[in-house]
Amino acid sequence: MKIAMIGGGMVGQTLAAKLLSVGHEVTIGIRAATEADLAKPRNYAATLNDWQAATGGRVTGFAAAAADADLVFNVTSGLVSLAALTAAGAANLAGKVLIDVSNPLDFSAGMPPFLPAALSERTSVGEEIQKAFPEALVVKAFNTISAPVMVEPGLVPGVELLIAGNSAEAKAKVTTLARQAFGWQGVLDLGDISGARGTEHLMPLWLRLYMTGGSPLVALKVIRG
Repeated sequence: MKIAMIGGGMVGQTLAAKLLSVGHEVTIGIRAATEADLAKPRNYAATLNDWQAATGGRVTGFAAAAADADLVFNVTSGLVSLAALTAAGAANLAGKVLIDVSNPLDFSAGMPPFLPAALSERTSVGEEIQKAFPEALVVKAFNTISAPVMVEPGLVPGVELLIAGNSAEAKAKVTTLARQAFGWQGVLDLGDISGARGTEHLMPLWLRLYMTGGSPLVALKVIRG
């Protein structure tokens, strides 16, 4: 497939590199695609110039990346996701599976971050994206684990991928991609896109586990009695 990453940070680079390695055509979209932008470190990852040299992937603007894609990942911070996807263009997202990996974590007061009051238990970034882009097929996924685990779930044995979305067909496509491209075994469907509230609210707990354990190789697992 042709796949677009809206966002050029560590998560987008990690997902894109793995997808490229298994044969997909991947483009990273950023707000501007000047040489200066490509040379900036993003989320402590390699610069996009380095990423391009290592992977052969392409970097362009938000709209160009989304327009040419069959499937789109939103890998921006949840606090700016709506603005970034608006820049990508509603017409470029219409009818496409849009995998929302974002979390609305506010780091303005340092660590640990907090969830903004505007995103209470009554909504989520995933839901707000679906409202803003009703013709996109939004699936919340990959937002409850670290980037290395997203593409190599065996790093945390028994980890499950939590997904939510209104379209059963879109969730099936995401499940297939997760299994074939990244090797996911367990996929847990949380129902419609309102399930994104639960996964986004898990992130402060996940970060606490990361901080106290000293490793991002940690995940929350559902155990049924």
